Amino acid sequence: MVHVADVDRSVEFYVLLGFECVSRFSGHDGKTNWADLVSKEARIMLARASGPVDAEVQAVLFYLYSEDVRLLQQHLLAQGIPHAGPPPQEGIESPPPNGAAVFDIVTRFYMPAGELRIHDPDGYCLLVGQLD
Repeated sequence: MVHVADVDRSVEFYVLLGFECVSRFSGHDGKTNWADLVSKEARIMLARASGPVDAEVQAVLFYLYSEDVRLLQQHLLAQGIPHAGPPPQEGIESPPPNGAAVFDIVTRFYMPAGELRIHDPDGYCLLVGQLD
């Protein structure tokens, strides 16, 4: 479960990644307070934060897998998610993009077929590895 500023906005973003919202709960004010999303064996729950969301402080990192990271990258860019260029290098500070972003695909020793870095609307980092 991860705290987000706007549950509905985050649901829309994660649907772009192939998740389906299977349940949601709204409060008396009509705002969505909680949602449950699934994609095959993966599940994520989103809860409306009671205060500001700072992805750096939350220290949340999601690792996902895709059958085609290049196609996923193209899909997100076509849906208007901004391109953020090369991902930050480990150990080198760089300001995170403001909101959702898609980075360049890179190869890693543990993911030689490619890994895609994505930031969700709250700035949380998602790494997506290419399945062989």
